[in-house]
Amino acid sequence: MPCAPVLAAQQQETPGQTDGPLTENPRYSKSTKAPQTPANRTPPRSDDESSSNQTRIDLSPPAGDALAHPDGGHVAGMDVHEWNPLRAMKDVEVGDYYLRLGNYKAALSRYREALQFKPRDAVATFRLAQTLEKMKEFEEARARYQEYLAILTNGPSAGEAKRALERLQKQ
Repeated sequence: MPCAPVLAAQQQETPGQTDGPLTENPRYSKSTKAPQTPANRTPPRSDDESSSNQTRIDLSPPAGDALAHPDGGHVAGMDVHEWNPLRAMKDVEVGDYYLRLGNYKAALSRYREALQFKPRDAVATFRLAQTLEKMKEFEEARARYQEYLAILTNGPSAGEAKRALERLQKQ
Protein backbone atom coordinates (compact mmCIF):
# COMPACT_ATOMS: atom_id res chain seq x y z
CA MET A 1 0.00 0.00 0.00
CA PRO A 2 1.49 3.38 -0.97
CA CYS A 3 2.34 5.82 1.76
CA ALA A 4 0.38 9.03 2.36
CA PRO A 5 2.62 11.43 0.32
CA VAL A 6 2.41 9.15 -2.73
CA LEU A 7 -1.37 8.96 -2.43
CA ALA A 8 -1.62 12.74 -2.18
CA ALA A 9 0.54 13.16 -5.31
CA GLN A 10 -1.59 10.65 -7.21
CA GLN A 11 -4.77 12.47 -6.26
CA GLN A 12 -3.31 15.76 -7.48
CA GLU A 13 -2.37 14.20 -10.84
CA THR A 14 -5.89 12.88 -11.50
CA PRO A 15 -8.39 14.77 -9.36
CA GLY A 16 -11.65 12.98 -8.70
CA GLN A 17 -10.39 9.54 -9.75
CA THR A 18 -8.85 6.79 -7.69
CA ASP A 19 -5.68 5.22 -8.96
CA GLY A 20 -5.66 1.53 -9.75
CA PRO A 21 -5.76 -1.03 -12.54
CA LEU A 22 -9.55 -1.41 -12.43
CA THR A 23 -10.33 2.30 -12.92
CA GLU A 24 -10.50 4.20 -16.16
CA ASN A 25 -7.28 6.06 -15.37
CA PRO A 26 -5.52 6.94 -18.64
CA ARG A 27 -2.11 6.12 -17.14
CA TYR A 28 -2.97 2.42 -17.29
CA SER A 29 -2.94 0.82 -20.69
CA LYS A 30 -5.65 -1.58 -21.69
CA SER A 31 -3.07 -4.41 -21.74
CA THR A 32 -2.77 -4.39 -17.92
CA LYS A 33 -6.48 -4.96 -17.45
CA ALA A 34 -7.91 -8.46 -17.22
CA PRO A 35 -9.58 -9.40 -20.51
CA GLN A 36 -13.34 -9.10 -20.32
CA THR A 37 -14.37 -12.25 -22.14
CA PRO A 38 -17.52 -14.29 -21.60
CA ALA A 39 -15.33 -17.10 -20.20
CA ASN A 40 -14.52 -14.91 -17.21
CA ARG A 41 -18.21 -14.42 -16.51
CA THR A 42 -19.41 -18.02 -16.66
CA PRO A 43 -21.05 -19.26 -13.48
CA PRO A 44 -19.19 -21.85 -11.42
CA ARG A 45 -19.93 -25.50 -12.11
CA SER A 46 -22.05 -27.53 -9.73
CA ASP A 47 -20.63 -30.54 -7.85
CA ASP A 48 -22.04 -33.06 -10.31
CA GLU A 49 -20.67 -31.26 -13.39
CA SER A 50 -17.39 -32.41 -14.87
CA SER A 51 -14.85 -29.95 -16.20
CA SER A 52 -14.49 -32.10 -19.28
CA ASN A 53 -17.00 -34.33 -21.00
CA GLN A 54 -14.23 -36.81 -21.84
CA THR A 55 -13.43 -37.51 -18.18
CA ARG A 56 -16.99 -37.69 -16.91
CA ILE A 57 -17.56 -40.95 -14.97
CA ASP A 58 -20.90 -42.51 -14.16
CA LEU A 59 -20.94 -42.98 -10.37
CA SER A 60 -24.48 -44.25 -10.08
CA PRO A 61 -24.97 -47.78 -8.65
CA PRO A 62 -25.75 -50.57 -11.09
CA ALA A 63 -29.36 -51.51 -11.81
CA GLY A 64 -30.84 -53.73 -9.10
CA ASP A 65 -28.09 -52.93 -6.58
CA ALA A 66 -30.53 -51.84 -3.87
CA LEU A 67 -32.34 -55.18 -4.13
CA ALA A 68 -29.11 -57.18 -4.04
CA HIS A 69 -27.77 -55.27 -1.03
CA PRO A 70 -30.67 -54.21 1.20
CA ASP A 71 -28.34 -53.17 4.05
CA GLY A 72 -26.47 -50.80 1.78
CA GLY A 73 -23.34 -52.96 1.75
CA HIS A 74 -22.93 -52.85 5.53
CA VAL A 75 -22.33 -56.05 7.42
CA ALA A 76 -25.17 -56.58 9.88
CA GLY A 77 -24.11 -56.93 13.51
CA MET A 78 -20.50 -55.80 12.95
CA ASP A 79 -19.08 -52.58 14.27
CA VAL A 80 -16.77 -51.45 11.45
CA HIS A 81 -14.43 -48.47 11.78
CA GLU A 82 -12.19 -46.88 9.22
CA TRP A 83 -8.43 -47.28 9.58
CA ASN A 84 -7.26 -44.27 11.58
CA PRO A 85 -3.80 -44.60 13.16
CA LEU A 86 -3.91 -41.12 14.71
CA ARG A 87 -7.15 -41.92 16.51
CA ALA A 88 -5.64 -45.24 17.66
CA MET A 89 -2.55 -43.44 18.98
CA LYS A 90 -4.76 -41.03 20.94
CA ASP A 91 -6.77 -43.93 22.37
CA VAL A 92 -3.54 -45.61 23.51
CA GLU A 93 -2.41 -42.36 25.12
CA VAL A 94 -5.68 -42.00 27.04
CA GLY A 95 -5.60 -45.71 27.90
CA ASP A 96 -2.11 -45.25 29.38
CA TYR A 97 -3.46 -42.42 31.52
CA TYR A 98 -6.25 -44.61 32.87
CA LEU A 99 -3.84 -47.52 33.40
CA ARG A 100 -1.57 -45.29 35.51
CA LEU A 101 -4.59 -44.21 37.57
CA GLY A 102 -5.60 -47.83 38.11
CA ASN A 103 -8.90 -47.45 36.22
CA TYR A 104 -8.50 -50.75 34.37
CA LYS A 105 -12.01 -50.82 32.94
CA ALA A 106 -11.54 -47.44 31.20
CA ALA A 107 -8.05 -48.40 30.01
CA LEU A 108 -9.39 -51.68 28.62
CA SER A 109 -12.07 -49.80 26.70
CA ARG A 110 -9.55 -47.38 25.18
CA TYR A 111 -7.12 -50.12 24.13
CA ARG A 112 -9.92 -52.10 22.49
CA GLU A 113 -11.05 -48.98 20.66
CA ALA A 114 -7.49 -48.33 19.49
CA LEU A 115 -7.41 -51.83 18.02
CA GLN A 116 -10.62 -51.12 16.13
CA PHE A 117 -9.00 -48.13 14.41
CA LYS A 118 -5.64 -49.87 13.87
CA PRO A 119 -6.07 -53.64 14.24
CA ARG A 120 -2.45 -54.83 14.49
CA ASP A 121 -1.11 -52.03 16.67
CA ALA A 122 1.67 -53.56 18.76
CA VAL A 123 1.59 -51.01 21.59
CA ALA A 124 -2.19 -51.22 22.01
CA THR A 125 -2.05 -55.03 21.92
CA PHE A 126 0.68 -55.17 24.57
CA ARG A 127 -1.02 -52.65 26.86
CA LEU A 128 -4.33 -54.47 26.44
CA ALA A 129 -2.60 -57.68 27.56
CA GLN A 130 -1.15 -55.91 30.61
CA THR A 131 -4.56 -54.49 31.51
CA LEU A 132 -6.26 -57.87 31.11
CA GLU A 133 -3.64 -59.46 33.35
CA LYS A 134 -4.27 -56.85 36.05
CA MET A 135 -8.01 -57.53 35.74
CA LYS A 136 -7.27 -61.26 36.21
CA GLU A 137 -8.52 -62.15 32.72
CA PHE A 138 -5.60 -64.53 32.27
CA GLU A 139 -6.77 -66.47 29.19
CA GLU A 140 -7.35 -63.40 27.07
CA ALA A 141 -4.19 -61.75 28.45
CA ARG A 142 -2.18 -64.78 27.36
CA ALA A 143 -3.71 -64.61 23.88
CA ARG A 144 -2.92 -60.90 23.61
CA TYR A 145 0.70 -61.37 24.73
CA GLN A 146 1.06 -64.07 22.06
CA GLU A 147 -0.53 -61.73 19.52
CA TYR A 148 1.99 -59.02 20.44
CA LEU A 149 4.87 -61.45 19.92
CA ALA A 150 3.40 -62.41 16.54
CA ILE A 151 3.35 -58.73 15.54
CA LEU A 152 6.81 -57.82 16.95
CA THR A 153 8.83 -60.94 17.75
CA ASN A 154 11.85 -58.92 18.87
CA GLY A 155 10.00 -55.72 19.75
CA PRO A 156 10.84 -53.39 22.64
CA SER A 157 8.45 -55.20 24.99
CA ALA A 158 9.11 -58.74 23.71
CA GLY A 159 11.13 -59.74 26.80
CA GLU A 160 8.42 -58.49 29.12
CA ALA A 161 5.74 -60.29 27.07
CA LYS A 162 7.69 -63.58 27.25
CA ARG A 163 8.11 -63.24 31.03
CA ALA A 164 4.37 -62.51 31.35
CA LEU A 165 3.54 -65.63 29.33
CA GLU A 166 5.75 -67.73 31.64
CA ARG A 167 4.06 -66.16 34.63
CA LEU A 168 0.59 -66.84 33.19
CA GLN A 169 1.45 -70.47 32.38
CA LYS A 170 1.96 -71.08 36.12
CA GLN A 171 -1.48 -69.72 36.99
